[in-house]
Amino acid sequence: MTRTTEYRGYQIHMELVGASKDMFDLWFCIEGPIQPPGIAAIGKRIKVHGGPFSRRWAHLIGELAGRAAIDVILGVEDEPPATDEW
Repeated sequence: MTRTTEYRGYQIHMELVGASKDMFDLWFCIEGPIQPPGIAAIGKRIKVHGGPFSRRWAHLIGELAGRAAIDVILGVEDEPPATDEW
């Protein structure tokens, strides 16, 4: 089972692999318009540890892991947070 979301111009592809009844192992892959030098993770399947997960948790965790990886690759966004608490 797969799902794709987009974040900051990159696609996060999530693949759920059945581990037991209603539980899934999770893999994700990031693809995008550029591949910065020295970044080997783009285009490669990465297993998310800590599973298996329910279907809903797997999709949420996969998207968050993908977004975090993209933020590390691209750096901080120019837009400040929505609140002044930071």
